[in-house]
Amino acid sequence: MAMFFDPFRELDRVAQQMLDRQGPRLMPMDLYRDGDHYVLSADLPGIDPGSVDIDVDGQVLTIRAERTVRSNEGVSWITRERASGSFLRQLNLGQGIDTEAISARYENGVLSVLIPISEKAKPRKIEIQRGSDAPAIAA
Repeated sequence: MAMFFDPFRELDRVAQQMLDRQGPRLMPMDLYRDGDHYVLSADLPGIDPGSVDIDVDGQVLTIRAERTVRSNEGVSWITRERASGSFLRQLNLGQGIDTEAISARYENGVLSVLIPISEKAKPRKIEIQRGSDAPAIAA
């Protein structure tokens, strides 16, 4: 098997491994608003859905996941680039989120979290009353 060796890529990979061992890794994610809810999509390929934990404490959403290393005895690794260990992501939800209605789904290595906006935070129209029908407003 022919392999291309790039010393700079190898140096970068070794440096990343050394730095990554200090704590949980970040999981890449997208976040967007779609109507009256936010959608968070986080890449977690190869992670057992049973190891994924999502919780809300106050206004902080925390996602934790664990990828365990397959230990095959007698194997000589040629390259090992897939990160293993703990993954962590925390988001401050701020005000206006219905934390009781947050839901999640894991499919094809992607964790999708649906974060609904509370009714109080949704835009609404204010009716303007006219003339004598309007209540008196103190100036």
